[in-house]
Amino acid sequence: MMEKEEIFSKVLRAGRRTYFFDVRATKAEDYYLTITESKKFTNDDGSFHYKKHKIYIYKEDFTEFKDILAEMTDYIINEKGDEVISERHQKDFKKEYDDQPSSSRTTEDEIKTTESFTDISFDDI
Repeated sequence: MMEKEEIFSKVLRAGRRTYFFDVRATKAEDYYLTITESKKFTNDDGSFHYKKHKIYIYKEDFTEFKDILAEMTDYIINEKGDEVISERHQKDFKKEYDDQPSSSRTTEDEIKTTESFTDISFDDI
């Protein structure tokens, strides 16, 4: 489907993500909604690129879409509150085990058994 110029648009900037809400017109001049998520990624060399995901929502689906979206967002807020707690969003976020002394933590290497290693004799080298 070839997209036409936006009829009405709104932008929501949210950290590395930007959401675009665009009303567009079909060839028959009926309206539909596109929601685009654009996420910025930085390459090792400092350059960056964007990944975009788009969904199309048509008028006949608006009521059910709006109802389910409201139900899902209400559920999340009721279950977890509206405070964002995530190490991706907060640099000072600490996991539970970060409060334990390092000597009481088990590392991945400590979990491995001796059966997963090969005996090597330096005489063989």
